[in-house]
Amino acid sequence: MAKVLVLYYSTYGHVAQMADAIAEGARSAGATADVKRIPDMDGVAVARADDPQATIDELADYDAIVIGTGTRFGRISGPMASFLDTGGGLWMRGALNGKVGGAFTSTATQHGGQEVTLFSIITNLLHFGLTIVGLDYGHQSQMSLDEVVGGSPYGSTTVAGGQGQRQPSQIDLDGARYQGKRIAEVANKLFG
Repeated sequence: MAKVLVLYYSTYGHVAQMADAIAEGARSAGATADVKRIPDMDGVAVARADDPQATIDELADYDAIVIGTGTRFGRISGPMASFLDTGGGLWMRGALNGKVGGAFTSTATQHGGQEVTLFSIITNLLHFGLTIVGLDYGHQSQMSLDEVVGGSPYGSTTVAGGQGQRQPSQIDLDGARYQGKRIAEVANKLFG
């Protein structure tokens, strides 16, 4: 079965919760899934600082890589961008070509740049040669109008609030599980 890496950067813990849900979804499809964070690169306290840290070179050991980070001014966070920027050697060797990828994020507000952040993650993954799997509309709850919900065809999301006061909803976590399952299913077909 496929090996999935869920790689995240999380300040308040919202993205870390979403990472866990993506890993659960991947495991439900029979894949193995590791949840790791990037090293702290900006001196800001991060949620779950005791979680295992990834190195850039170990990305090549996985069949699928799902990347999550909070949004910073409508785009990928600086620490995640810096981490991915160290992957030039992987790119030069084509070490990630043909692997499966996905993106997820958290914003302070509903209109805080979720889709742009997902696109900025996806752009990195495409340059590394990954095939992208988003959050398709098989996850119907992302279209709910009954409450604030995250989700986009480009990846799972959640709204955290300006001080991180809002936790991921059940719909948001279900979307992350769904996306993780879909990514693992595609990776299993390619590598399983």
